[in-house]
Amino acid sequence: MNQFDDIRPYRDSEVSTVLARLIADNEFIDLLLSRRLPIMIRLIPWLVKPLARPLLKRSLQKLTADVETVADFQDHVKEGLQKSLDKTTDGYSFGGLDQIDPKQAYLFISNHRDIALDPAMVNLALHTVELDTVRIAIGDNLLSKPFASDLMRVNRSFIVKRSVEGRRKKLESLKNLSAYIRYSVVEDKASCWIAQSEGRAKDGNDRTDTALLKMLALSKSKQQAFSEAIGQLKLMPVSLSYEYDPCIVEKTRELYAASRGEDYIKAEFEDLDSIQKGFLGYKGRVQVNFGDPIGEHYDTAEDLAAEINRQIYGLYQLFPTNIIAWQMQAERDDDTVALLKQQWPDENWPEAQAKFNAHLNSVPSAQRAFAIQAYAIPVQNQLDYQYDKSIAENT
Repeated sequence: MNQFDDIRPYRDSEVSTVLARLIADNEFIDLLLSRRLPIMIRLIPWLVKPLARPLLKRSLQKLTADVETVADFQDHVKEGLQKSLDKTTDGYSFGGLDQIDPKQAYLFISNHRDIALDPAMVNLALHTVELDTVRIAIGDNLLSKPFASDLMRVNRSFIVKRSVEGRRKKLESLKNLSAYIRYSVVEDKASCWIAQSEGRAKDGNDRTDTALLKMLALSKSKQQAFSEAIGQLKLMPVSLSYEYDPCIVEKTRELYAASRGEDYIKAEFEDLDSIQKGFLGYKGRVQVNFGDPIGEHYDTAEDLAAEINRQIYGLYQLFPTNIIAWQMQAERDDDTVALLKQQWPDENWPEAQAKFNAHLNSVPSAQRAFAIQAYAIPVQNQLDYQYDKSIAENT
């Protein structure tokens, strides 16, 4: 068996078989039906399933009849994503794409707000300048069902084995993951995407996990320094900003439970529900900004994490929702608020405030402070970054 066969994305030669397996999987078909016909499936599944399954399978066979390669599959994904964004956003933009050398592969590392939409937006940005899409790191906690693994891996995802138990096996798994990422970028010249930390930043505070950066260096040679090994990966920070978070209710529910010392146990398909809400829920305006490539300048994971954070904070597009939430938290300096609002000179601020209040009203009152905090933290992070930069320039 190839060293990476159990984690790598599917190849073009495997696409037809994988799609046929997906369409034949009744559990996958039933999941789709439960989203399309939720009331009928809940009330009379014994009647609906036998009638609807064959119809949906034929529909999927027709839809995928022209899909022979991974690129073909991703063209369908791109088309569906663009249609969804047209309905669920007030526009989306990309910045910093001119930083990308089309002849170079990168390891894009971004903040993480949405399970599937984050890498999808990175891919869409690359599509706009006719660059290849990325190989996507995804945790096996999202792949508890065989059909979920097939669906992700046919979309160029590779698996991060978080569920491995035992210290030795975990280390072996991390080394293999590190080797696969290095192989992809350095040898196969295929760009990859990975989140800056495990799990979404539910509290809005985008922080790079040093353990993740140390994992990336596990595949270095014995002679290599940390800085050289990281430099080979061509790390490029990416900052993703969503004006509105479609999953804010679910995120604040989890934060509230943690604040009370309660264990939060996810429902069986909660992650899949979050993926669906991320794609279909209202997001307002969306901005994806690409940063500066990181070279061989950082000798420790801590210094490297600080640089990634600096870029993500600085590139984060502060929307009116962020500014309003930051202002709501406490008495703020009027000059600072006015300066922040200058980023949106044409904004109708009373209207924006009313719209944001309506959004907050969807969150249970006991959990609302967590939602406000999640929207406000990017402002504070950016202000702290600018303050630290000003201090450094004046010393």
